[in-house]
Amino acid sequence: MYEIFIDPFVEYVFMRRALLACLAISLSCGPLGVLLVLRRMSLMGDALSHAILPGIAMGYLISGLWLPGLSLGGAMAGLLVAAASGFVTRRTILHEDASFTGFYLIALALGVLILSVKGGNMNLTHFLFGSVLAVDHPTMMYIVGVTTISLITLATIYRPLVYECFDPTFVRLLGSREGKYHALFMVLVVINLVGACQALGTLMALGIMMLPAITARLISTQVWSTALRSMIIAAICSYLGLILSFQFNWPSGPTIILLCGIIYLVVLTVTTLKSHSLA
Repeated sequence: MYEIFIDPFVEYVFMRRALLACLAISLSCGPLGVLLVLRRMSLMGDALSHAILPGIAMGYLISGLWLPGLSLGGAMAGLLVAAASGFVTRRTILHEDASFTGFYLIALALGVLILSVKGGNMNLTHFLFGSVLAVDHPTMMYIVGVTTISLITLATIYRPLVYECFDPTFVRLLGSREGKYHALFMVLVVINLVGACQALGTLMALGIMMLPAITARLISTQVWSTALRSMIIAAICSYLGLILSFQFNWPSGPTIILLCGIIYLVVLTVTTLKSHSLA
């Protein structure tokens, strides 16, 4: 048992880097996912995870696999889609989810087209599904840096974000600061999706943010406990997913997300049966 669960991380540097990157992603994406769930913005998170693809594609064309170029391109694309969607929501009859859907579909199609036509030898699946086991030291440090910034920022604006989840009328009384908190929250979501994308790909990045969050929401009533359980679920799935991918030569990103999905289905089944028995 020791050989299966410990040896890969002791013997191989790439496994240690992958584990540290996944744990860092779990720490920051856990509370962000919970806030997205409480704010009923889960599908908007999905839109943003796809919207960063054209920015990453343009960054790749300009700077190759240079990490700052990829990250900057992805962040700019995600923030542009968020800003454009907000503008359309304020100026038209469309709700925010509809405007996000329109822009993210355009962005996704554009990103796939750019990589397919101009990507050269770069496999499109690398950007769509990622490769956790290929995380290098600069990427790992970038993800750890994003996590540190995110946790510090969330701790600073935690109260207004939670107030907005349950009592948006009160937050509106604060005036212009309401928009600043929302904008800062969206920036955190985007940069964390960009960080997770470096390891898990654009299609899998949202999974580590949302599946543990909705699972924890089923078994928690307080925001802090929901966020903590979301972090723990994401970390456990990351660890076990890396072990399984190493032992059976499975793709690491989908394995991690599938484990998150299995835990969600188990918890969902148990809570549903429990509620029926109490009824």
